[in-house]
Amino acid sequence: MDGAVMPSHLEEYDVALDALNAAKGTWAQTSIADRIALLRQVKDNVMDVAADWAETAARKKQIPDGSPVSGEEWLSGPYALMSACNGLMLTLSQMEGNAFLKHLPVRALTTGQIAVKVMPHAIWDHLLLSGVTAEVWMQKSVNAANLPDHTALAYDIPPAQRKGKVALILGAGNIASIAPLDVFQKLFLENQVVILKMNPVNDYLAEYLQVALKPLIDLDALRIVKGDGAAGAYLTTHAIIEELHITGAGSTHDAIVWGTGPMGEKNRTANTPKNDRRFTSELGAVCPTIVVPGPWSTADLKFQAEHIATHKLHNSGFNCVACQVLIMPKGWDKAETLLNNVDAEAQKSTRGAYYPGATDRLNAFKDKARNPKSVARGPAPSMVINKTSDNDWFTKNEVFAPAMSTCEIDAPDAETYLRSAIAYANDTLHGTLGANILIHPNTIREIGKEKFEGIIADLQYGTIAINAWTGLAFLLPACPWGAFPGHTPQDVQSGIGTVHNTFMLEDTERVVIQAPWRPFPRGLLSGQFTLLPRPPWFITNKKQDKVGRLLTEFQYKPSWFKIPRIFLNALLG
Repeated sequence: MDGAVMPSHLEEYDVALDALNAAKGTWAQTSIADRIALLRQVKDNVMDVAADWAETAARKKQIPDGSPVSGEEWLSGPYALMSACNGLMLTLSQMEGNAFLKHLPVRALTTGQIAVKVMPHAIWDHLLLSGVTAEVWMQKSVNAANLPDHTALAYDIPPAQRKGKVALILGAGNIASIAPLDVFQKLFLENQVVILKMNPVNDYLAEYLQVALKPLIDLDALRIVKGDGAAGAYLTTHAIIEELHITGAGSTHDAIVWGTGPMGEKNRTANTPKNDRRFTSELGAVCPTIVVPGPWSTADLKFQAEHIATHKLHNSGFNCVACQVLIMPKGWDKAETLLNNVDAEAQKSTRGAYYPGATDRLNAFKDKARNPKSVARGPAPSMVINKTSDNDWFTKNEVFAPAMSTCEIDAPDAETYLRSAIAYANDTLHGTLGANILIHPNTIREIGKEKFEGIIADLQYGTIAINAWTGLAFLLPACPWGAFPGHTPQDVQSGIGTVHNTFMLEDTERVVIQAPWRPFPRGLLSGQFTLLPRPPWFITNKKQDKVGRLLTEFQYKPSWFKIPRIFLNALLG
């Protein structure tokens, strides 16, 4: 947070904050009907800028012209924001008596908790994400009877009694939809107006967000500004700011709350924060992918290698839920083939490392490793792989770059191994944002479905993806997104609170998302009755640019007539 803010920028921030402060009460009391109308206008505006938004982001992220990988920018940008609009509109339209809850299946878990099924929800989910399920596991204080008391609490207050607040959001620099989705959390779930400071890495998005979110800006419910660390520091201490949210680094969170250097540590030890405003956050983690041994076929080893490569190299490795540690069963006879396949898939990902500081982080990673392996990727920086046993630095530091570690754990049998891998992830790895488990369906059956559920209940992460990637939960706006509950400002780990969550569930514990083991049509031939082909978020998908655009257009105006073209391109991917 070095440097000084130009006086003209200070004036811009102050004017923006004055406008927001004057309008916060009006926004809090805005009717549900008006909110739905605003979201409908936002959808129109998003569609107007979607193509330019995705193309600009792809260019800035060094994705070659015409590359299918540009589909990442459709899916993690306009598509995600459009989906959130639809999710919020659906919930708001059924807010009376929390009627939307009647359409969400609830079941009891082996732990005594309840799980709320949020995916699939609409008929479109069964078609476009066939076989994908997502459940929100609630905290133990929530049961089927009191679930309405833990839902959409901001709307339980009569409109005339609602008091608004002014929130500061410090936007992330990696994924385009993070900032606007964080804005939606404050506006629609917490009744707060927002000043959004864009991250300098992707503040080129401001011009598109200014257009997309103009209906909210016109009401003085939102202001979007640019600025560096000094600007952020000025805003975090501004008298008008009442709450803060950040998606970013734990070091930034700690600098804001406690300060830096020896004084910051002294404040933390004494629990005397220099900034004691309510502060929610999503701060990344050393996220694991756990590979469970089983009867994997040659085709399974190929497909799941594509999966692992996607866990690591989606967005060129600059994701808070990128795989940081690949946990493998020691002595598994298929391990070498799987790892060789991962290397082969990684070699196909030749996009540059666009995020500032990536080269320095890669060099630091290699310097810490004893015998690092480099996987050449043409003009792109090589992916670096290291064994965590060489140095526990790799279990405590998230490397925001195309690098990951591997760890081998004894595997006398699948169940014992999985329990050990979960204990390792919980006890050794920093953070609790997201964990992936790749496990053959036959192995789940051998363990037993109920026992398997109890085992994964011990995995303390905010999102658990079974035969999926936790990044998929980010793209599904009904899923709460954030760390496992329990972190504190003194030891913030992956952060405090959640965002997204269009069904407005409170006191959530985690999301468990599951996808088909095999893609269509191969899965169908083995008795897996789902229609999901190679997922469009895979870095190996040859049609993800077309599928991303088509899915965004579908979210804008769903239609049966759009389904065949989407499915054809998905199948060709």
